[in-house]
Amino acid sequence: MDPLTHALASYSLKRAAFPRLPRLATVAILVAGTIADLDSLSGYYGPSAYLTLHRTYFHSLLAALLFSLLVSLPFLLLKPKAVEKPICFATLFLAALSASLLHLLMDLCQTLGVELLWPFSSHRFALDWVAPADLWILGILLAGVLLPILSGLVTEEIGARSKSPRGRLGASLAFIALILYLFVRFVYHGNAIAALESRTYRGESPRRVAAFGESGTPFRWHGIVETERALHDVEVPVGPAGDFEPGSAMTSYKPEPSPALNAVRNSLVARRFLQVARFPKASVEKTPEGFHVIIRDFPYNLDATSGRRVQVLIDTDPSGKILSEDLDWVPASRDFWWR
Repeated sequence: MDPLTHALASYSLKRAAFPRLPRLATVAILVAGTIADLDSLSGYYGPSAYLTLHRTYFHSLLAALLFSLLVSLPFLLLKPKAVEKPICFATLFLAALSASLLHLLMDLCQTLGVELLWPFSSHRFALDWVAPADLWILGILLAGVLLPILSGLVTEEIGARSKSPRGRLGASLAFIALILYLFVRFVYHGNAIAALESRTYRGESPRRVAAFGESGTPFRWHGIVETERALHDVEVPVGPAGDFEPGSAMTSYKPEPSPALNAVRNSLVARRFLQVARFPKASVEKTPEGFHVIIRDFPYNLDATSGRRVQVLIDTDPSGKILSEDLDWVPASRDFWWR
């Protein structure tokens, strides 16, 4: 999710579950709920740093615990007169930890995944339910914040007073709507996966499939199918009007086995990349010196919309000996994010 969505989610959480914490505590909760996205800045230090840091250490359960403690500790040092009313450290820590865990949960629902169990495991967990920037989630959270403000203006105009903390009802309703929306995404994601697994593609049965959510609607999914000889990129409509056509898939065939490809798989750079890539796809080009191999995460047409994307560039001699290896940005991804 984008930082704005995470900030709105953290603010809504504070209003719904911890409405009586003072305003100064709100700042700590917002920081705890958004600080994990600092790892996105690693992209300015190059593709290698981005591959190592993005959605890894900062997006772990251990980091959530440490961040929550970090933003809560200053309140132990504050003198009672420095705040409008005393703040219970345990309550603030629980609120900050809840915001940090909410951040991880929201990113878990996406495609890029998070390394929840770092440093004990580098496995990335991803549910693929929502897009990197989901307009429906952003709209639900905005409504939960803005509608109570408008309602409060109306009640003040007519002289009515509410005993409930301001904004609590709106934030609670926003979270209920968010849970229902994610449940719908969960159901339709399962339908999309079932549709992908039940068909054949160019006469081959699927080995692995994935369905990625699109931002504007839960009724259309981006399907990826891996068969023995190819990778297939196909749109999967679901719901009452869904009519899935596997024949419309865009097919990209895997390269034939070669000494260069075998050598590439054992290179250090390629191994790092393959730990992250969901559907790695190699292309091999003959050059005067030997072979030029590019490895990207399929599909390629999501490069610009899903954030920075990294590719592997490796040159070998005719026998497969590696001459050079490097990580670089996928051109469409670099142009989109840096212009």
